[in-house]
Amino acid sequence: MPDLVTYRGVVYPWQCDHMVHMNVQFYVGKFDEATWQLFHALGLTPSHLRNANRGMAGLEQHIEYKRELRPGDVVSIRSSVLEIKTKTIRFLHEMRNDETGELAARTSLTAVYMDTNQRKSCPLPEEVVERARALMEP
Repeated sequence: MPDLVTYRGVVYPWQCDHMVHMNVQFYVGKFDEATWQLFHALGLTPSHLRNANRGMAGLEQHIEYKRELRPGDVVSIRSSVLEIKTKTIRFLHEMRNDETGELAARTSLTAVYMDTNQRKSCPLPEEVVERARALMEP
């Protein structure tokens, strides 16, 4: 199970659909917020990305919906790194209902580090690679 908490929040009524459970767009939104917290923990901070003319772009995302979340449910997301390569990182987020402990959803994503001027992929900084390895799932 991933150890790094990258998101804490609540399901608001306006995030729910006619079935009275959180709509898929908000799972993606909460996972996106967790992604930026994970990137921050790796050293891919907003200031680093701006100052180095670098960015992160999503290449692939797979989501599994396990349990419905309803208005008022308090949730957290824990994240870990699955794989780190020269230019890409594959990582995992698990969203849980904090009251029940049940897994609500899981997503794995692959992102690429890129030069925003050239619009091309480029090697991740070594310190980012080292931090990513420390967060890898065994």
